[in-house]
Amino acid sequence: MALYSEKVMDHFLHPRNVGIIEDADAVGEVGNAKCGDIMKMYLKIENDIITDVKFETFGCGSAIASSSMATELIKGKPVSEALELTNKAVAEALDGLPDYKMHCSVLAEEAIKSALENYNKGKEEA
Repeated sequence: MALYSEKVMDHFLHPRNVGIIEDADAVGEVGNAKCGDIMKMYLKIENDIITDVKFETFGCGSAIASSSMATELIKGKPVSEALELTNKAVAEALDGLPDYKMHCSVLAEEAIKSALENYNKGKEEA
């Protein structure tokens, strides 16, 4: 059996939504010192809908694939729905990750939640 699914390999070799949104409405950054992975998510939000999302990830193939899939799962969705995204949903959408790589899907979930927390703080302060 292959270590990684075809979907993991596809999102690693051809990641979606890579880059920076210069005028992002929300930015979240998380890292895991244990493995060295760092993820940064940029969100553009209009009328509580995520209209665009980009990411920068420094890390392994599973981290890049998790970031890519997570962006695909929240793009076009309401903020409330994006807040409910779980690492398990990211891993399932990738047709699974090895147990020792599940932390990559956790980072993707945390990066999105960090960005949305920053977005909500900004709305409260405005």
